[in-house]
Amino acid sequence: MLLARAFAGFTFLFVVIASVFFGLAGTLHDGRAWVMLALFFGCAGVITVWLWFRDKALLERRVKAGPGSEPDPAQNIVQGLAGLIFLGTFALPGLDRRFGWSHLPLAVSLIGDGMIAIGFLIVFLTFRENSFAAGTIELAEGQHVIDSGPYAVVRHPMYAGALIMIAGIPPALGSWWGLIPAALLVPVIVWRLKREEEFLAANLEGYGRYRSRVRRRLAPMFW
Repeated sequence: MLLARAFAGFTFLFVVIASVFFGLAGTLHDGRAWVMLALFFGCAGVITVWLWFRDKALLERRVKAGPGSEPDPAQNIVQGLAGLIFLGTFALPGLDRRFGWSHLPLAVSLIGDGMIAIGFLIVFLTFRENSFAAGTIELAEGQHVIDSGPYAVVRHPMYAGALIMIAGIPPALGSWWGLIPAALLVPVIVWRLKREEEFLAANLEGYGRYRSRVRRRLAPMFW
C-alpha cells in the first residue's frame, strides 16, 4: 500500500536520524531535539497525507526517490552523498550536545524551528503546483512546463525550500557546528539542479522559454 510504504520510509528515517543524534549526544534528554523531530516529521507527515488524498501519482514519485532510483548512475552517487551529508547535520549537533561546544539561546533554536516550517511550506506549495515534482531526474508521461505559483518566482522552489529547512536544523538542535554539513549540501544541490536543468532543456518542450522568463534558480534577486 502506497501510504504504508511512505510511512515505513518515515519510520526508517526517524530511527536513523534519532539514533545518530541521540547516540552521539549520549542522552535522550534534549527538549530542543524532540521539538525539532516532532516538527520535521509532523510537517512531512501532513504533506504525505495531503498527497495521499489529493495527488497519489506524485506521492508514488516521491516514494520512489532515493539512492539507486536514478536513471543516471552519477545522480545515484549524488543522492548517496547528499544523504550522508544530511545525516551530518544531526551527527555534529549530537557531538556538540555531548561536549558542549555551542551555547545557543532558546530564541535562536525557535528561529531554526521556524525555518524548518517555512522550508516545508515552500515544498508543500511546490507539490500543490506541480504534480510532476519527482525525486528523480526523468520525465513523466504528459509532463509539461509549470510556470505558476512558486515556479513564477524561481525555477527550483523545492530545492530552495529544502535548503531553508536544512539550514534551520542545526540551530533548532542548539548547534552552530551543524551548519558546516548544512553548508556542504549547497554545492551538491546546486550541481544536481544544474544537471536537472540540462536534462529538462534538452527533453521538455518549452523549458528553454521558461528559463528565459524566470531568471532566478533558487533565490529571487540573487541566483
